[in-house]
Amino acid sequence: MVAGTVVARRLGYKVGGNTIVRCREGHLFTTIWIPGVKLKAIDLGVARIQHCPVGRHWSLVLPVRESDLTEEERRAAAARHDIRVP
Repeated sequence: MVAGTVVARRLGYKVGGNTIVRCREGHLFTTIWIPGVKLKAIDLGVARIQHCPVGRHWSLVLPVRESDLTEEERRAAAARHDIRVP
């Protein structure tokens, strides 16, 4: 788990806490992403199946590099957070 977190952070993903993710429908939101700790999602390694609070559906979600987002997208993702449980 630690190695996966280190590699992800070196690739520009902010995992290990509040992380911006994108669902399959393109919705951006913030979730707590701690590798190996999931109480609200099904872990698929680098992806998860979890509830999207924006579209109110279950979806595959992936972390997003904040540097790849516009300031507006970062603000929108920060404004939408799923339940505060890993």
